[in-house]
Amino acid sequence: MSDLPQAGDPMPDIALETPDGGIVKASDFSGRKLVVFFYPKDNTPGCTTEAKDFSALKDDFEAADTALLGVSKDSAKKHQNFIAKHDLTTPLATDSQEDGLSDALGIWTEKQMYGKTYMGMVRTTYLVDREGQIAQVWNKVKVKGHAQEVLEATRAL
Repeated sequence: MSDLPQAGDPMPDIALETPDGGIVKASDFSGRKLVVFFYPKDNTPGCTTEAKDFSALKDDFEAADTALLGVSKDSAKKHQNFIAKHDLTTPLATDSQEDGLSDALGIWTEKQMYGKTYMGMVRTTYLVDREGQIAQVWNKVKVKGHAQEVLEATRAL
């Protein structure tokens, strides 16, 4: 697994679809810090809490010159509904293409639940510095307190 991008490596610059049909990629945030949080699925309890926590701290991240981006494999339409339902202020993007960003990062992977094997997103957060390098990685994130912890790390960067 050491060939997967980690702290010190450049963030892969792979295009993602925004809910309005646009495109966003890491290089769009050059000169600013960027937090990219990957989560499994819109409108599930942990993912909703995580997105709401990041949204609640959006102004604090802005004050730390840090952009936020939440990413899952959900469709742009599902993202629109998720944003509207929970009044999210954090931008979301869809990583639905084959060999997309989550594949490049190694976090779209085989998972198991109730004896069934399936492909799923490992809840992971990346802090990217102003030069586009990965500064910190949080693997297998536990949602409670996570957004605040990431905010502290952005302030220290």
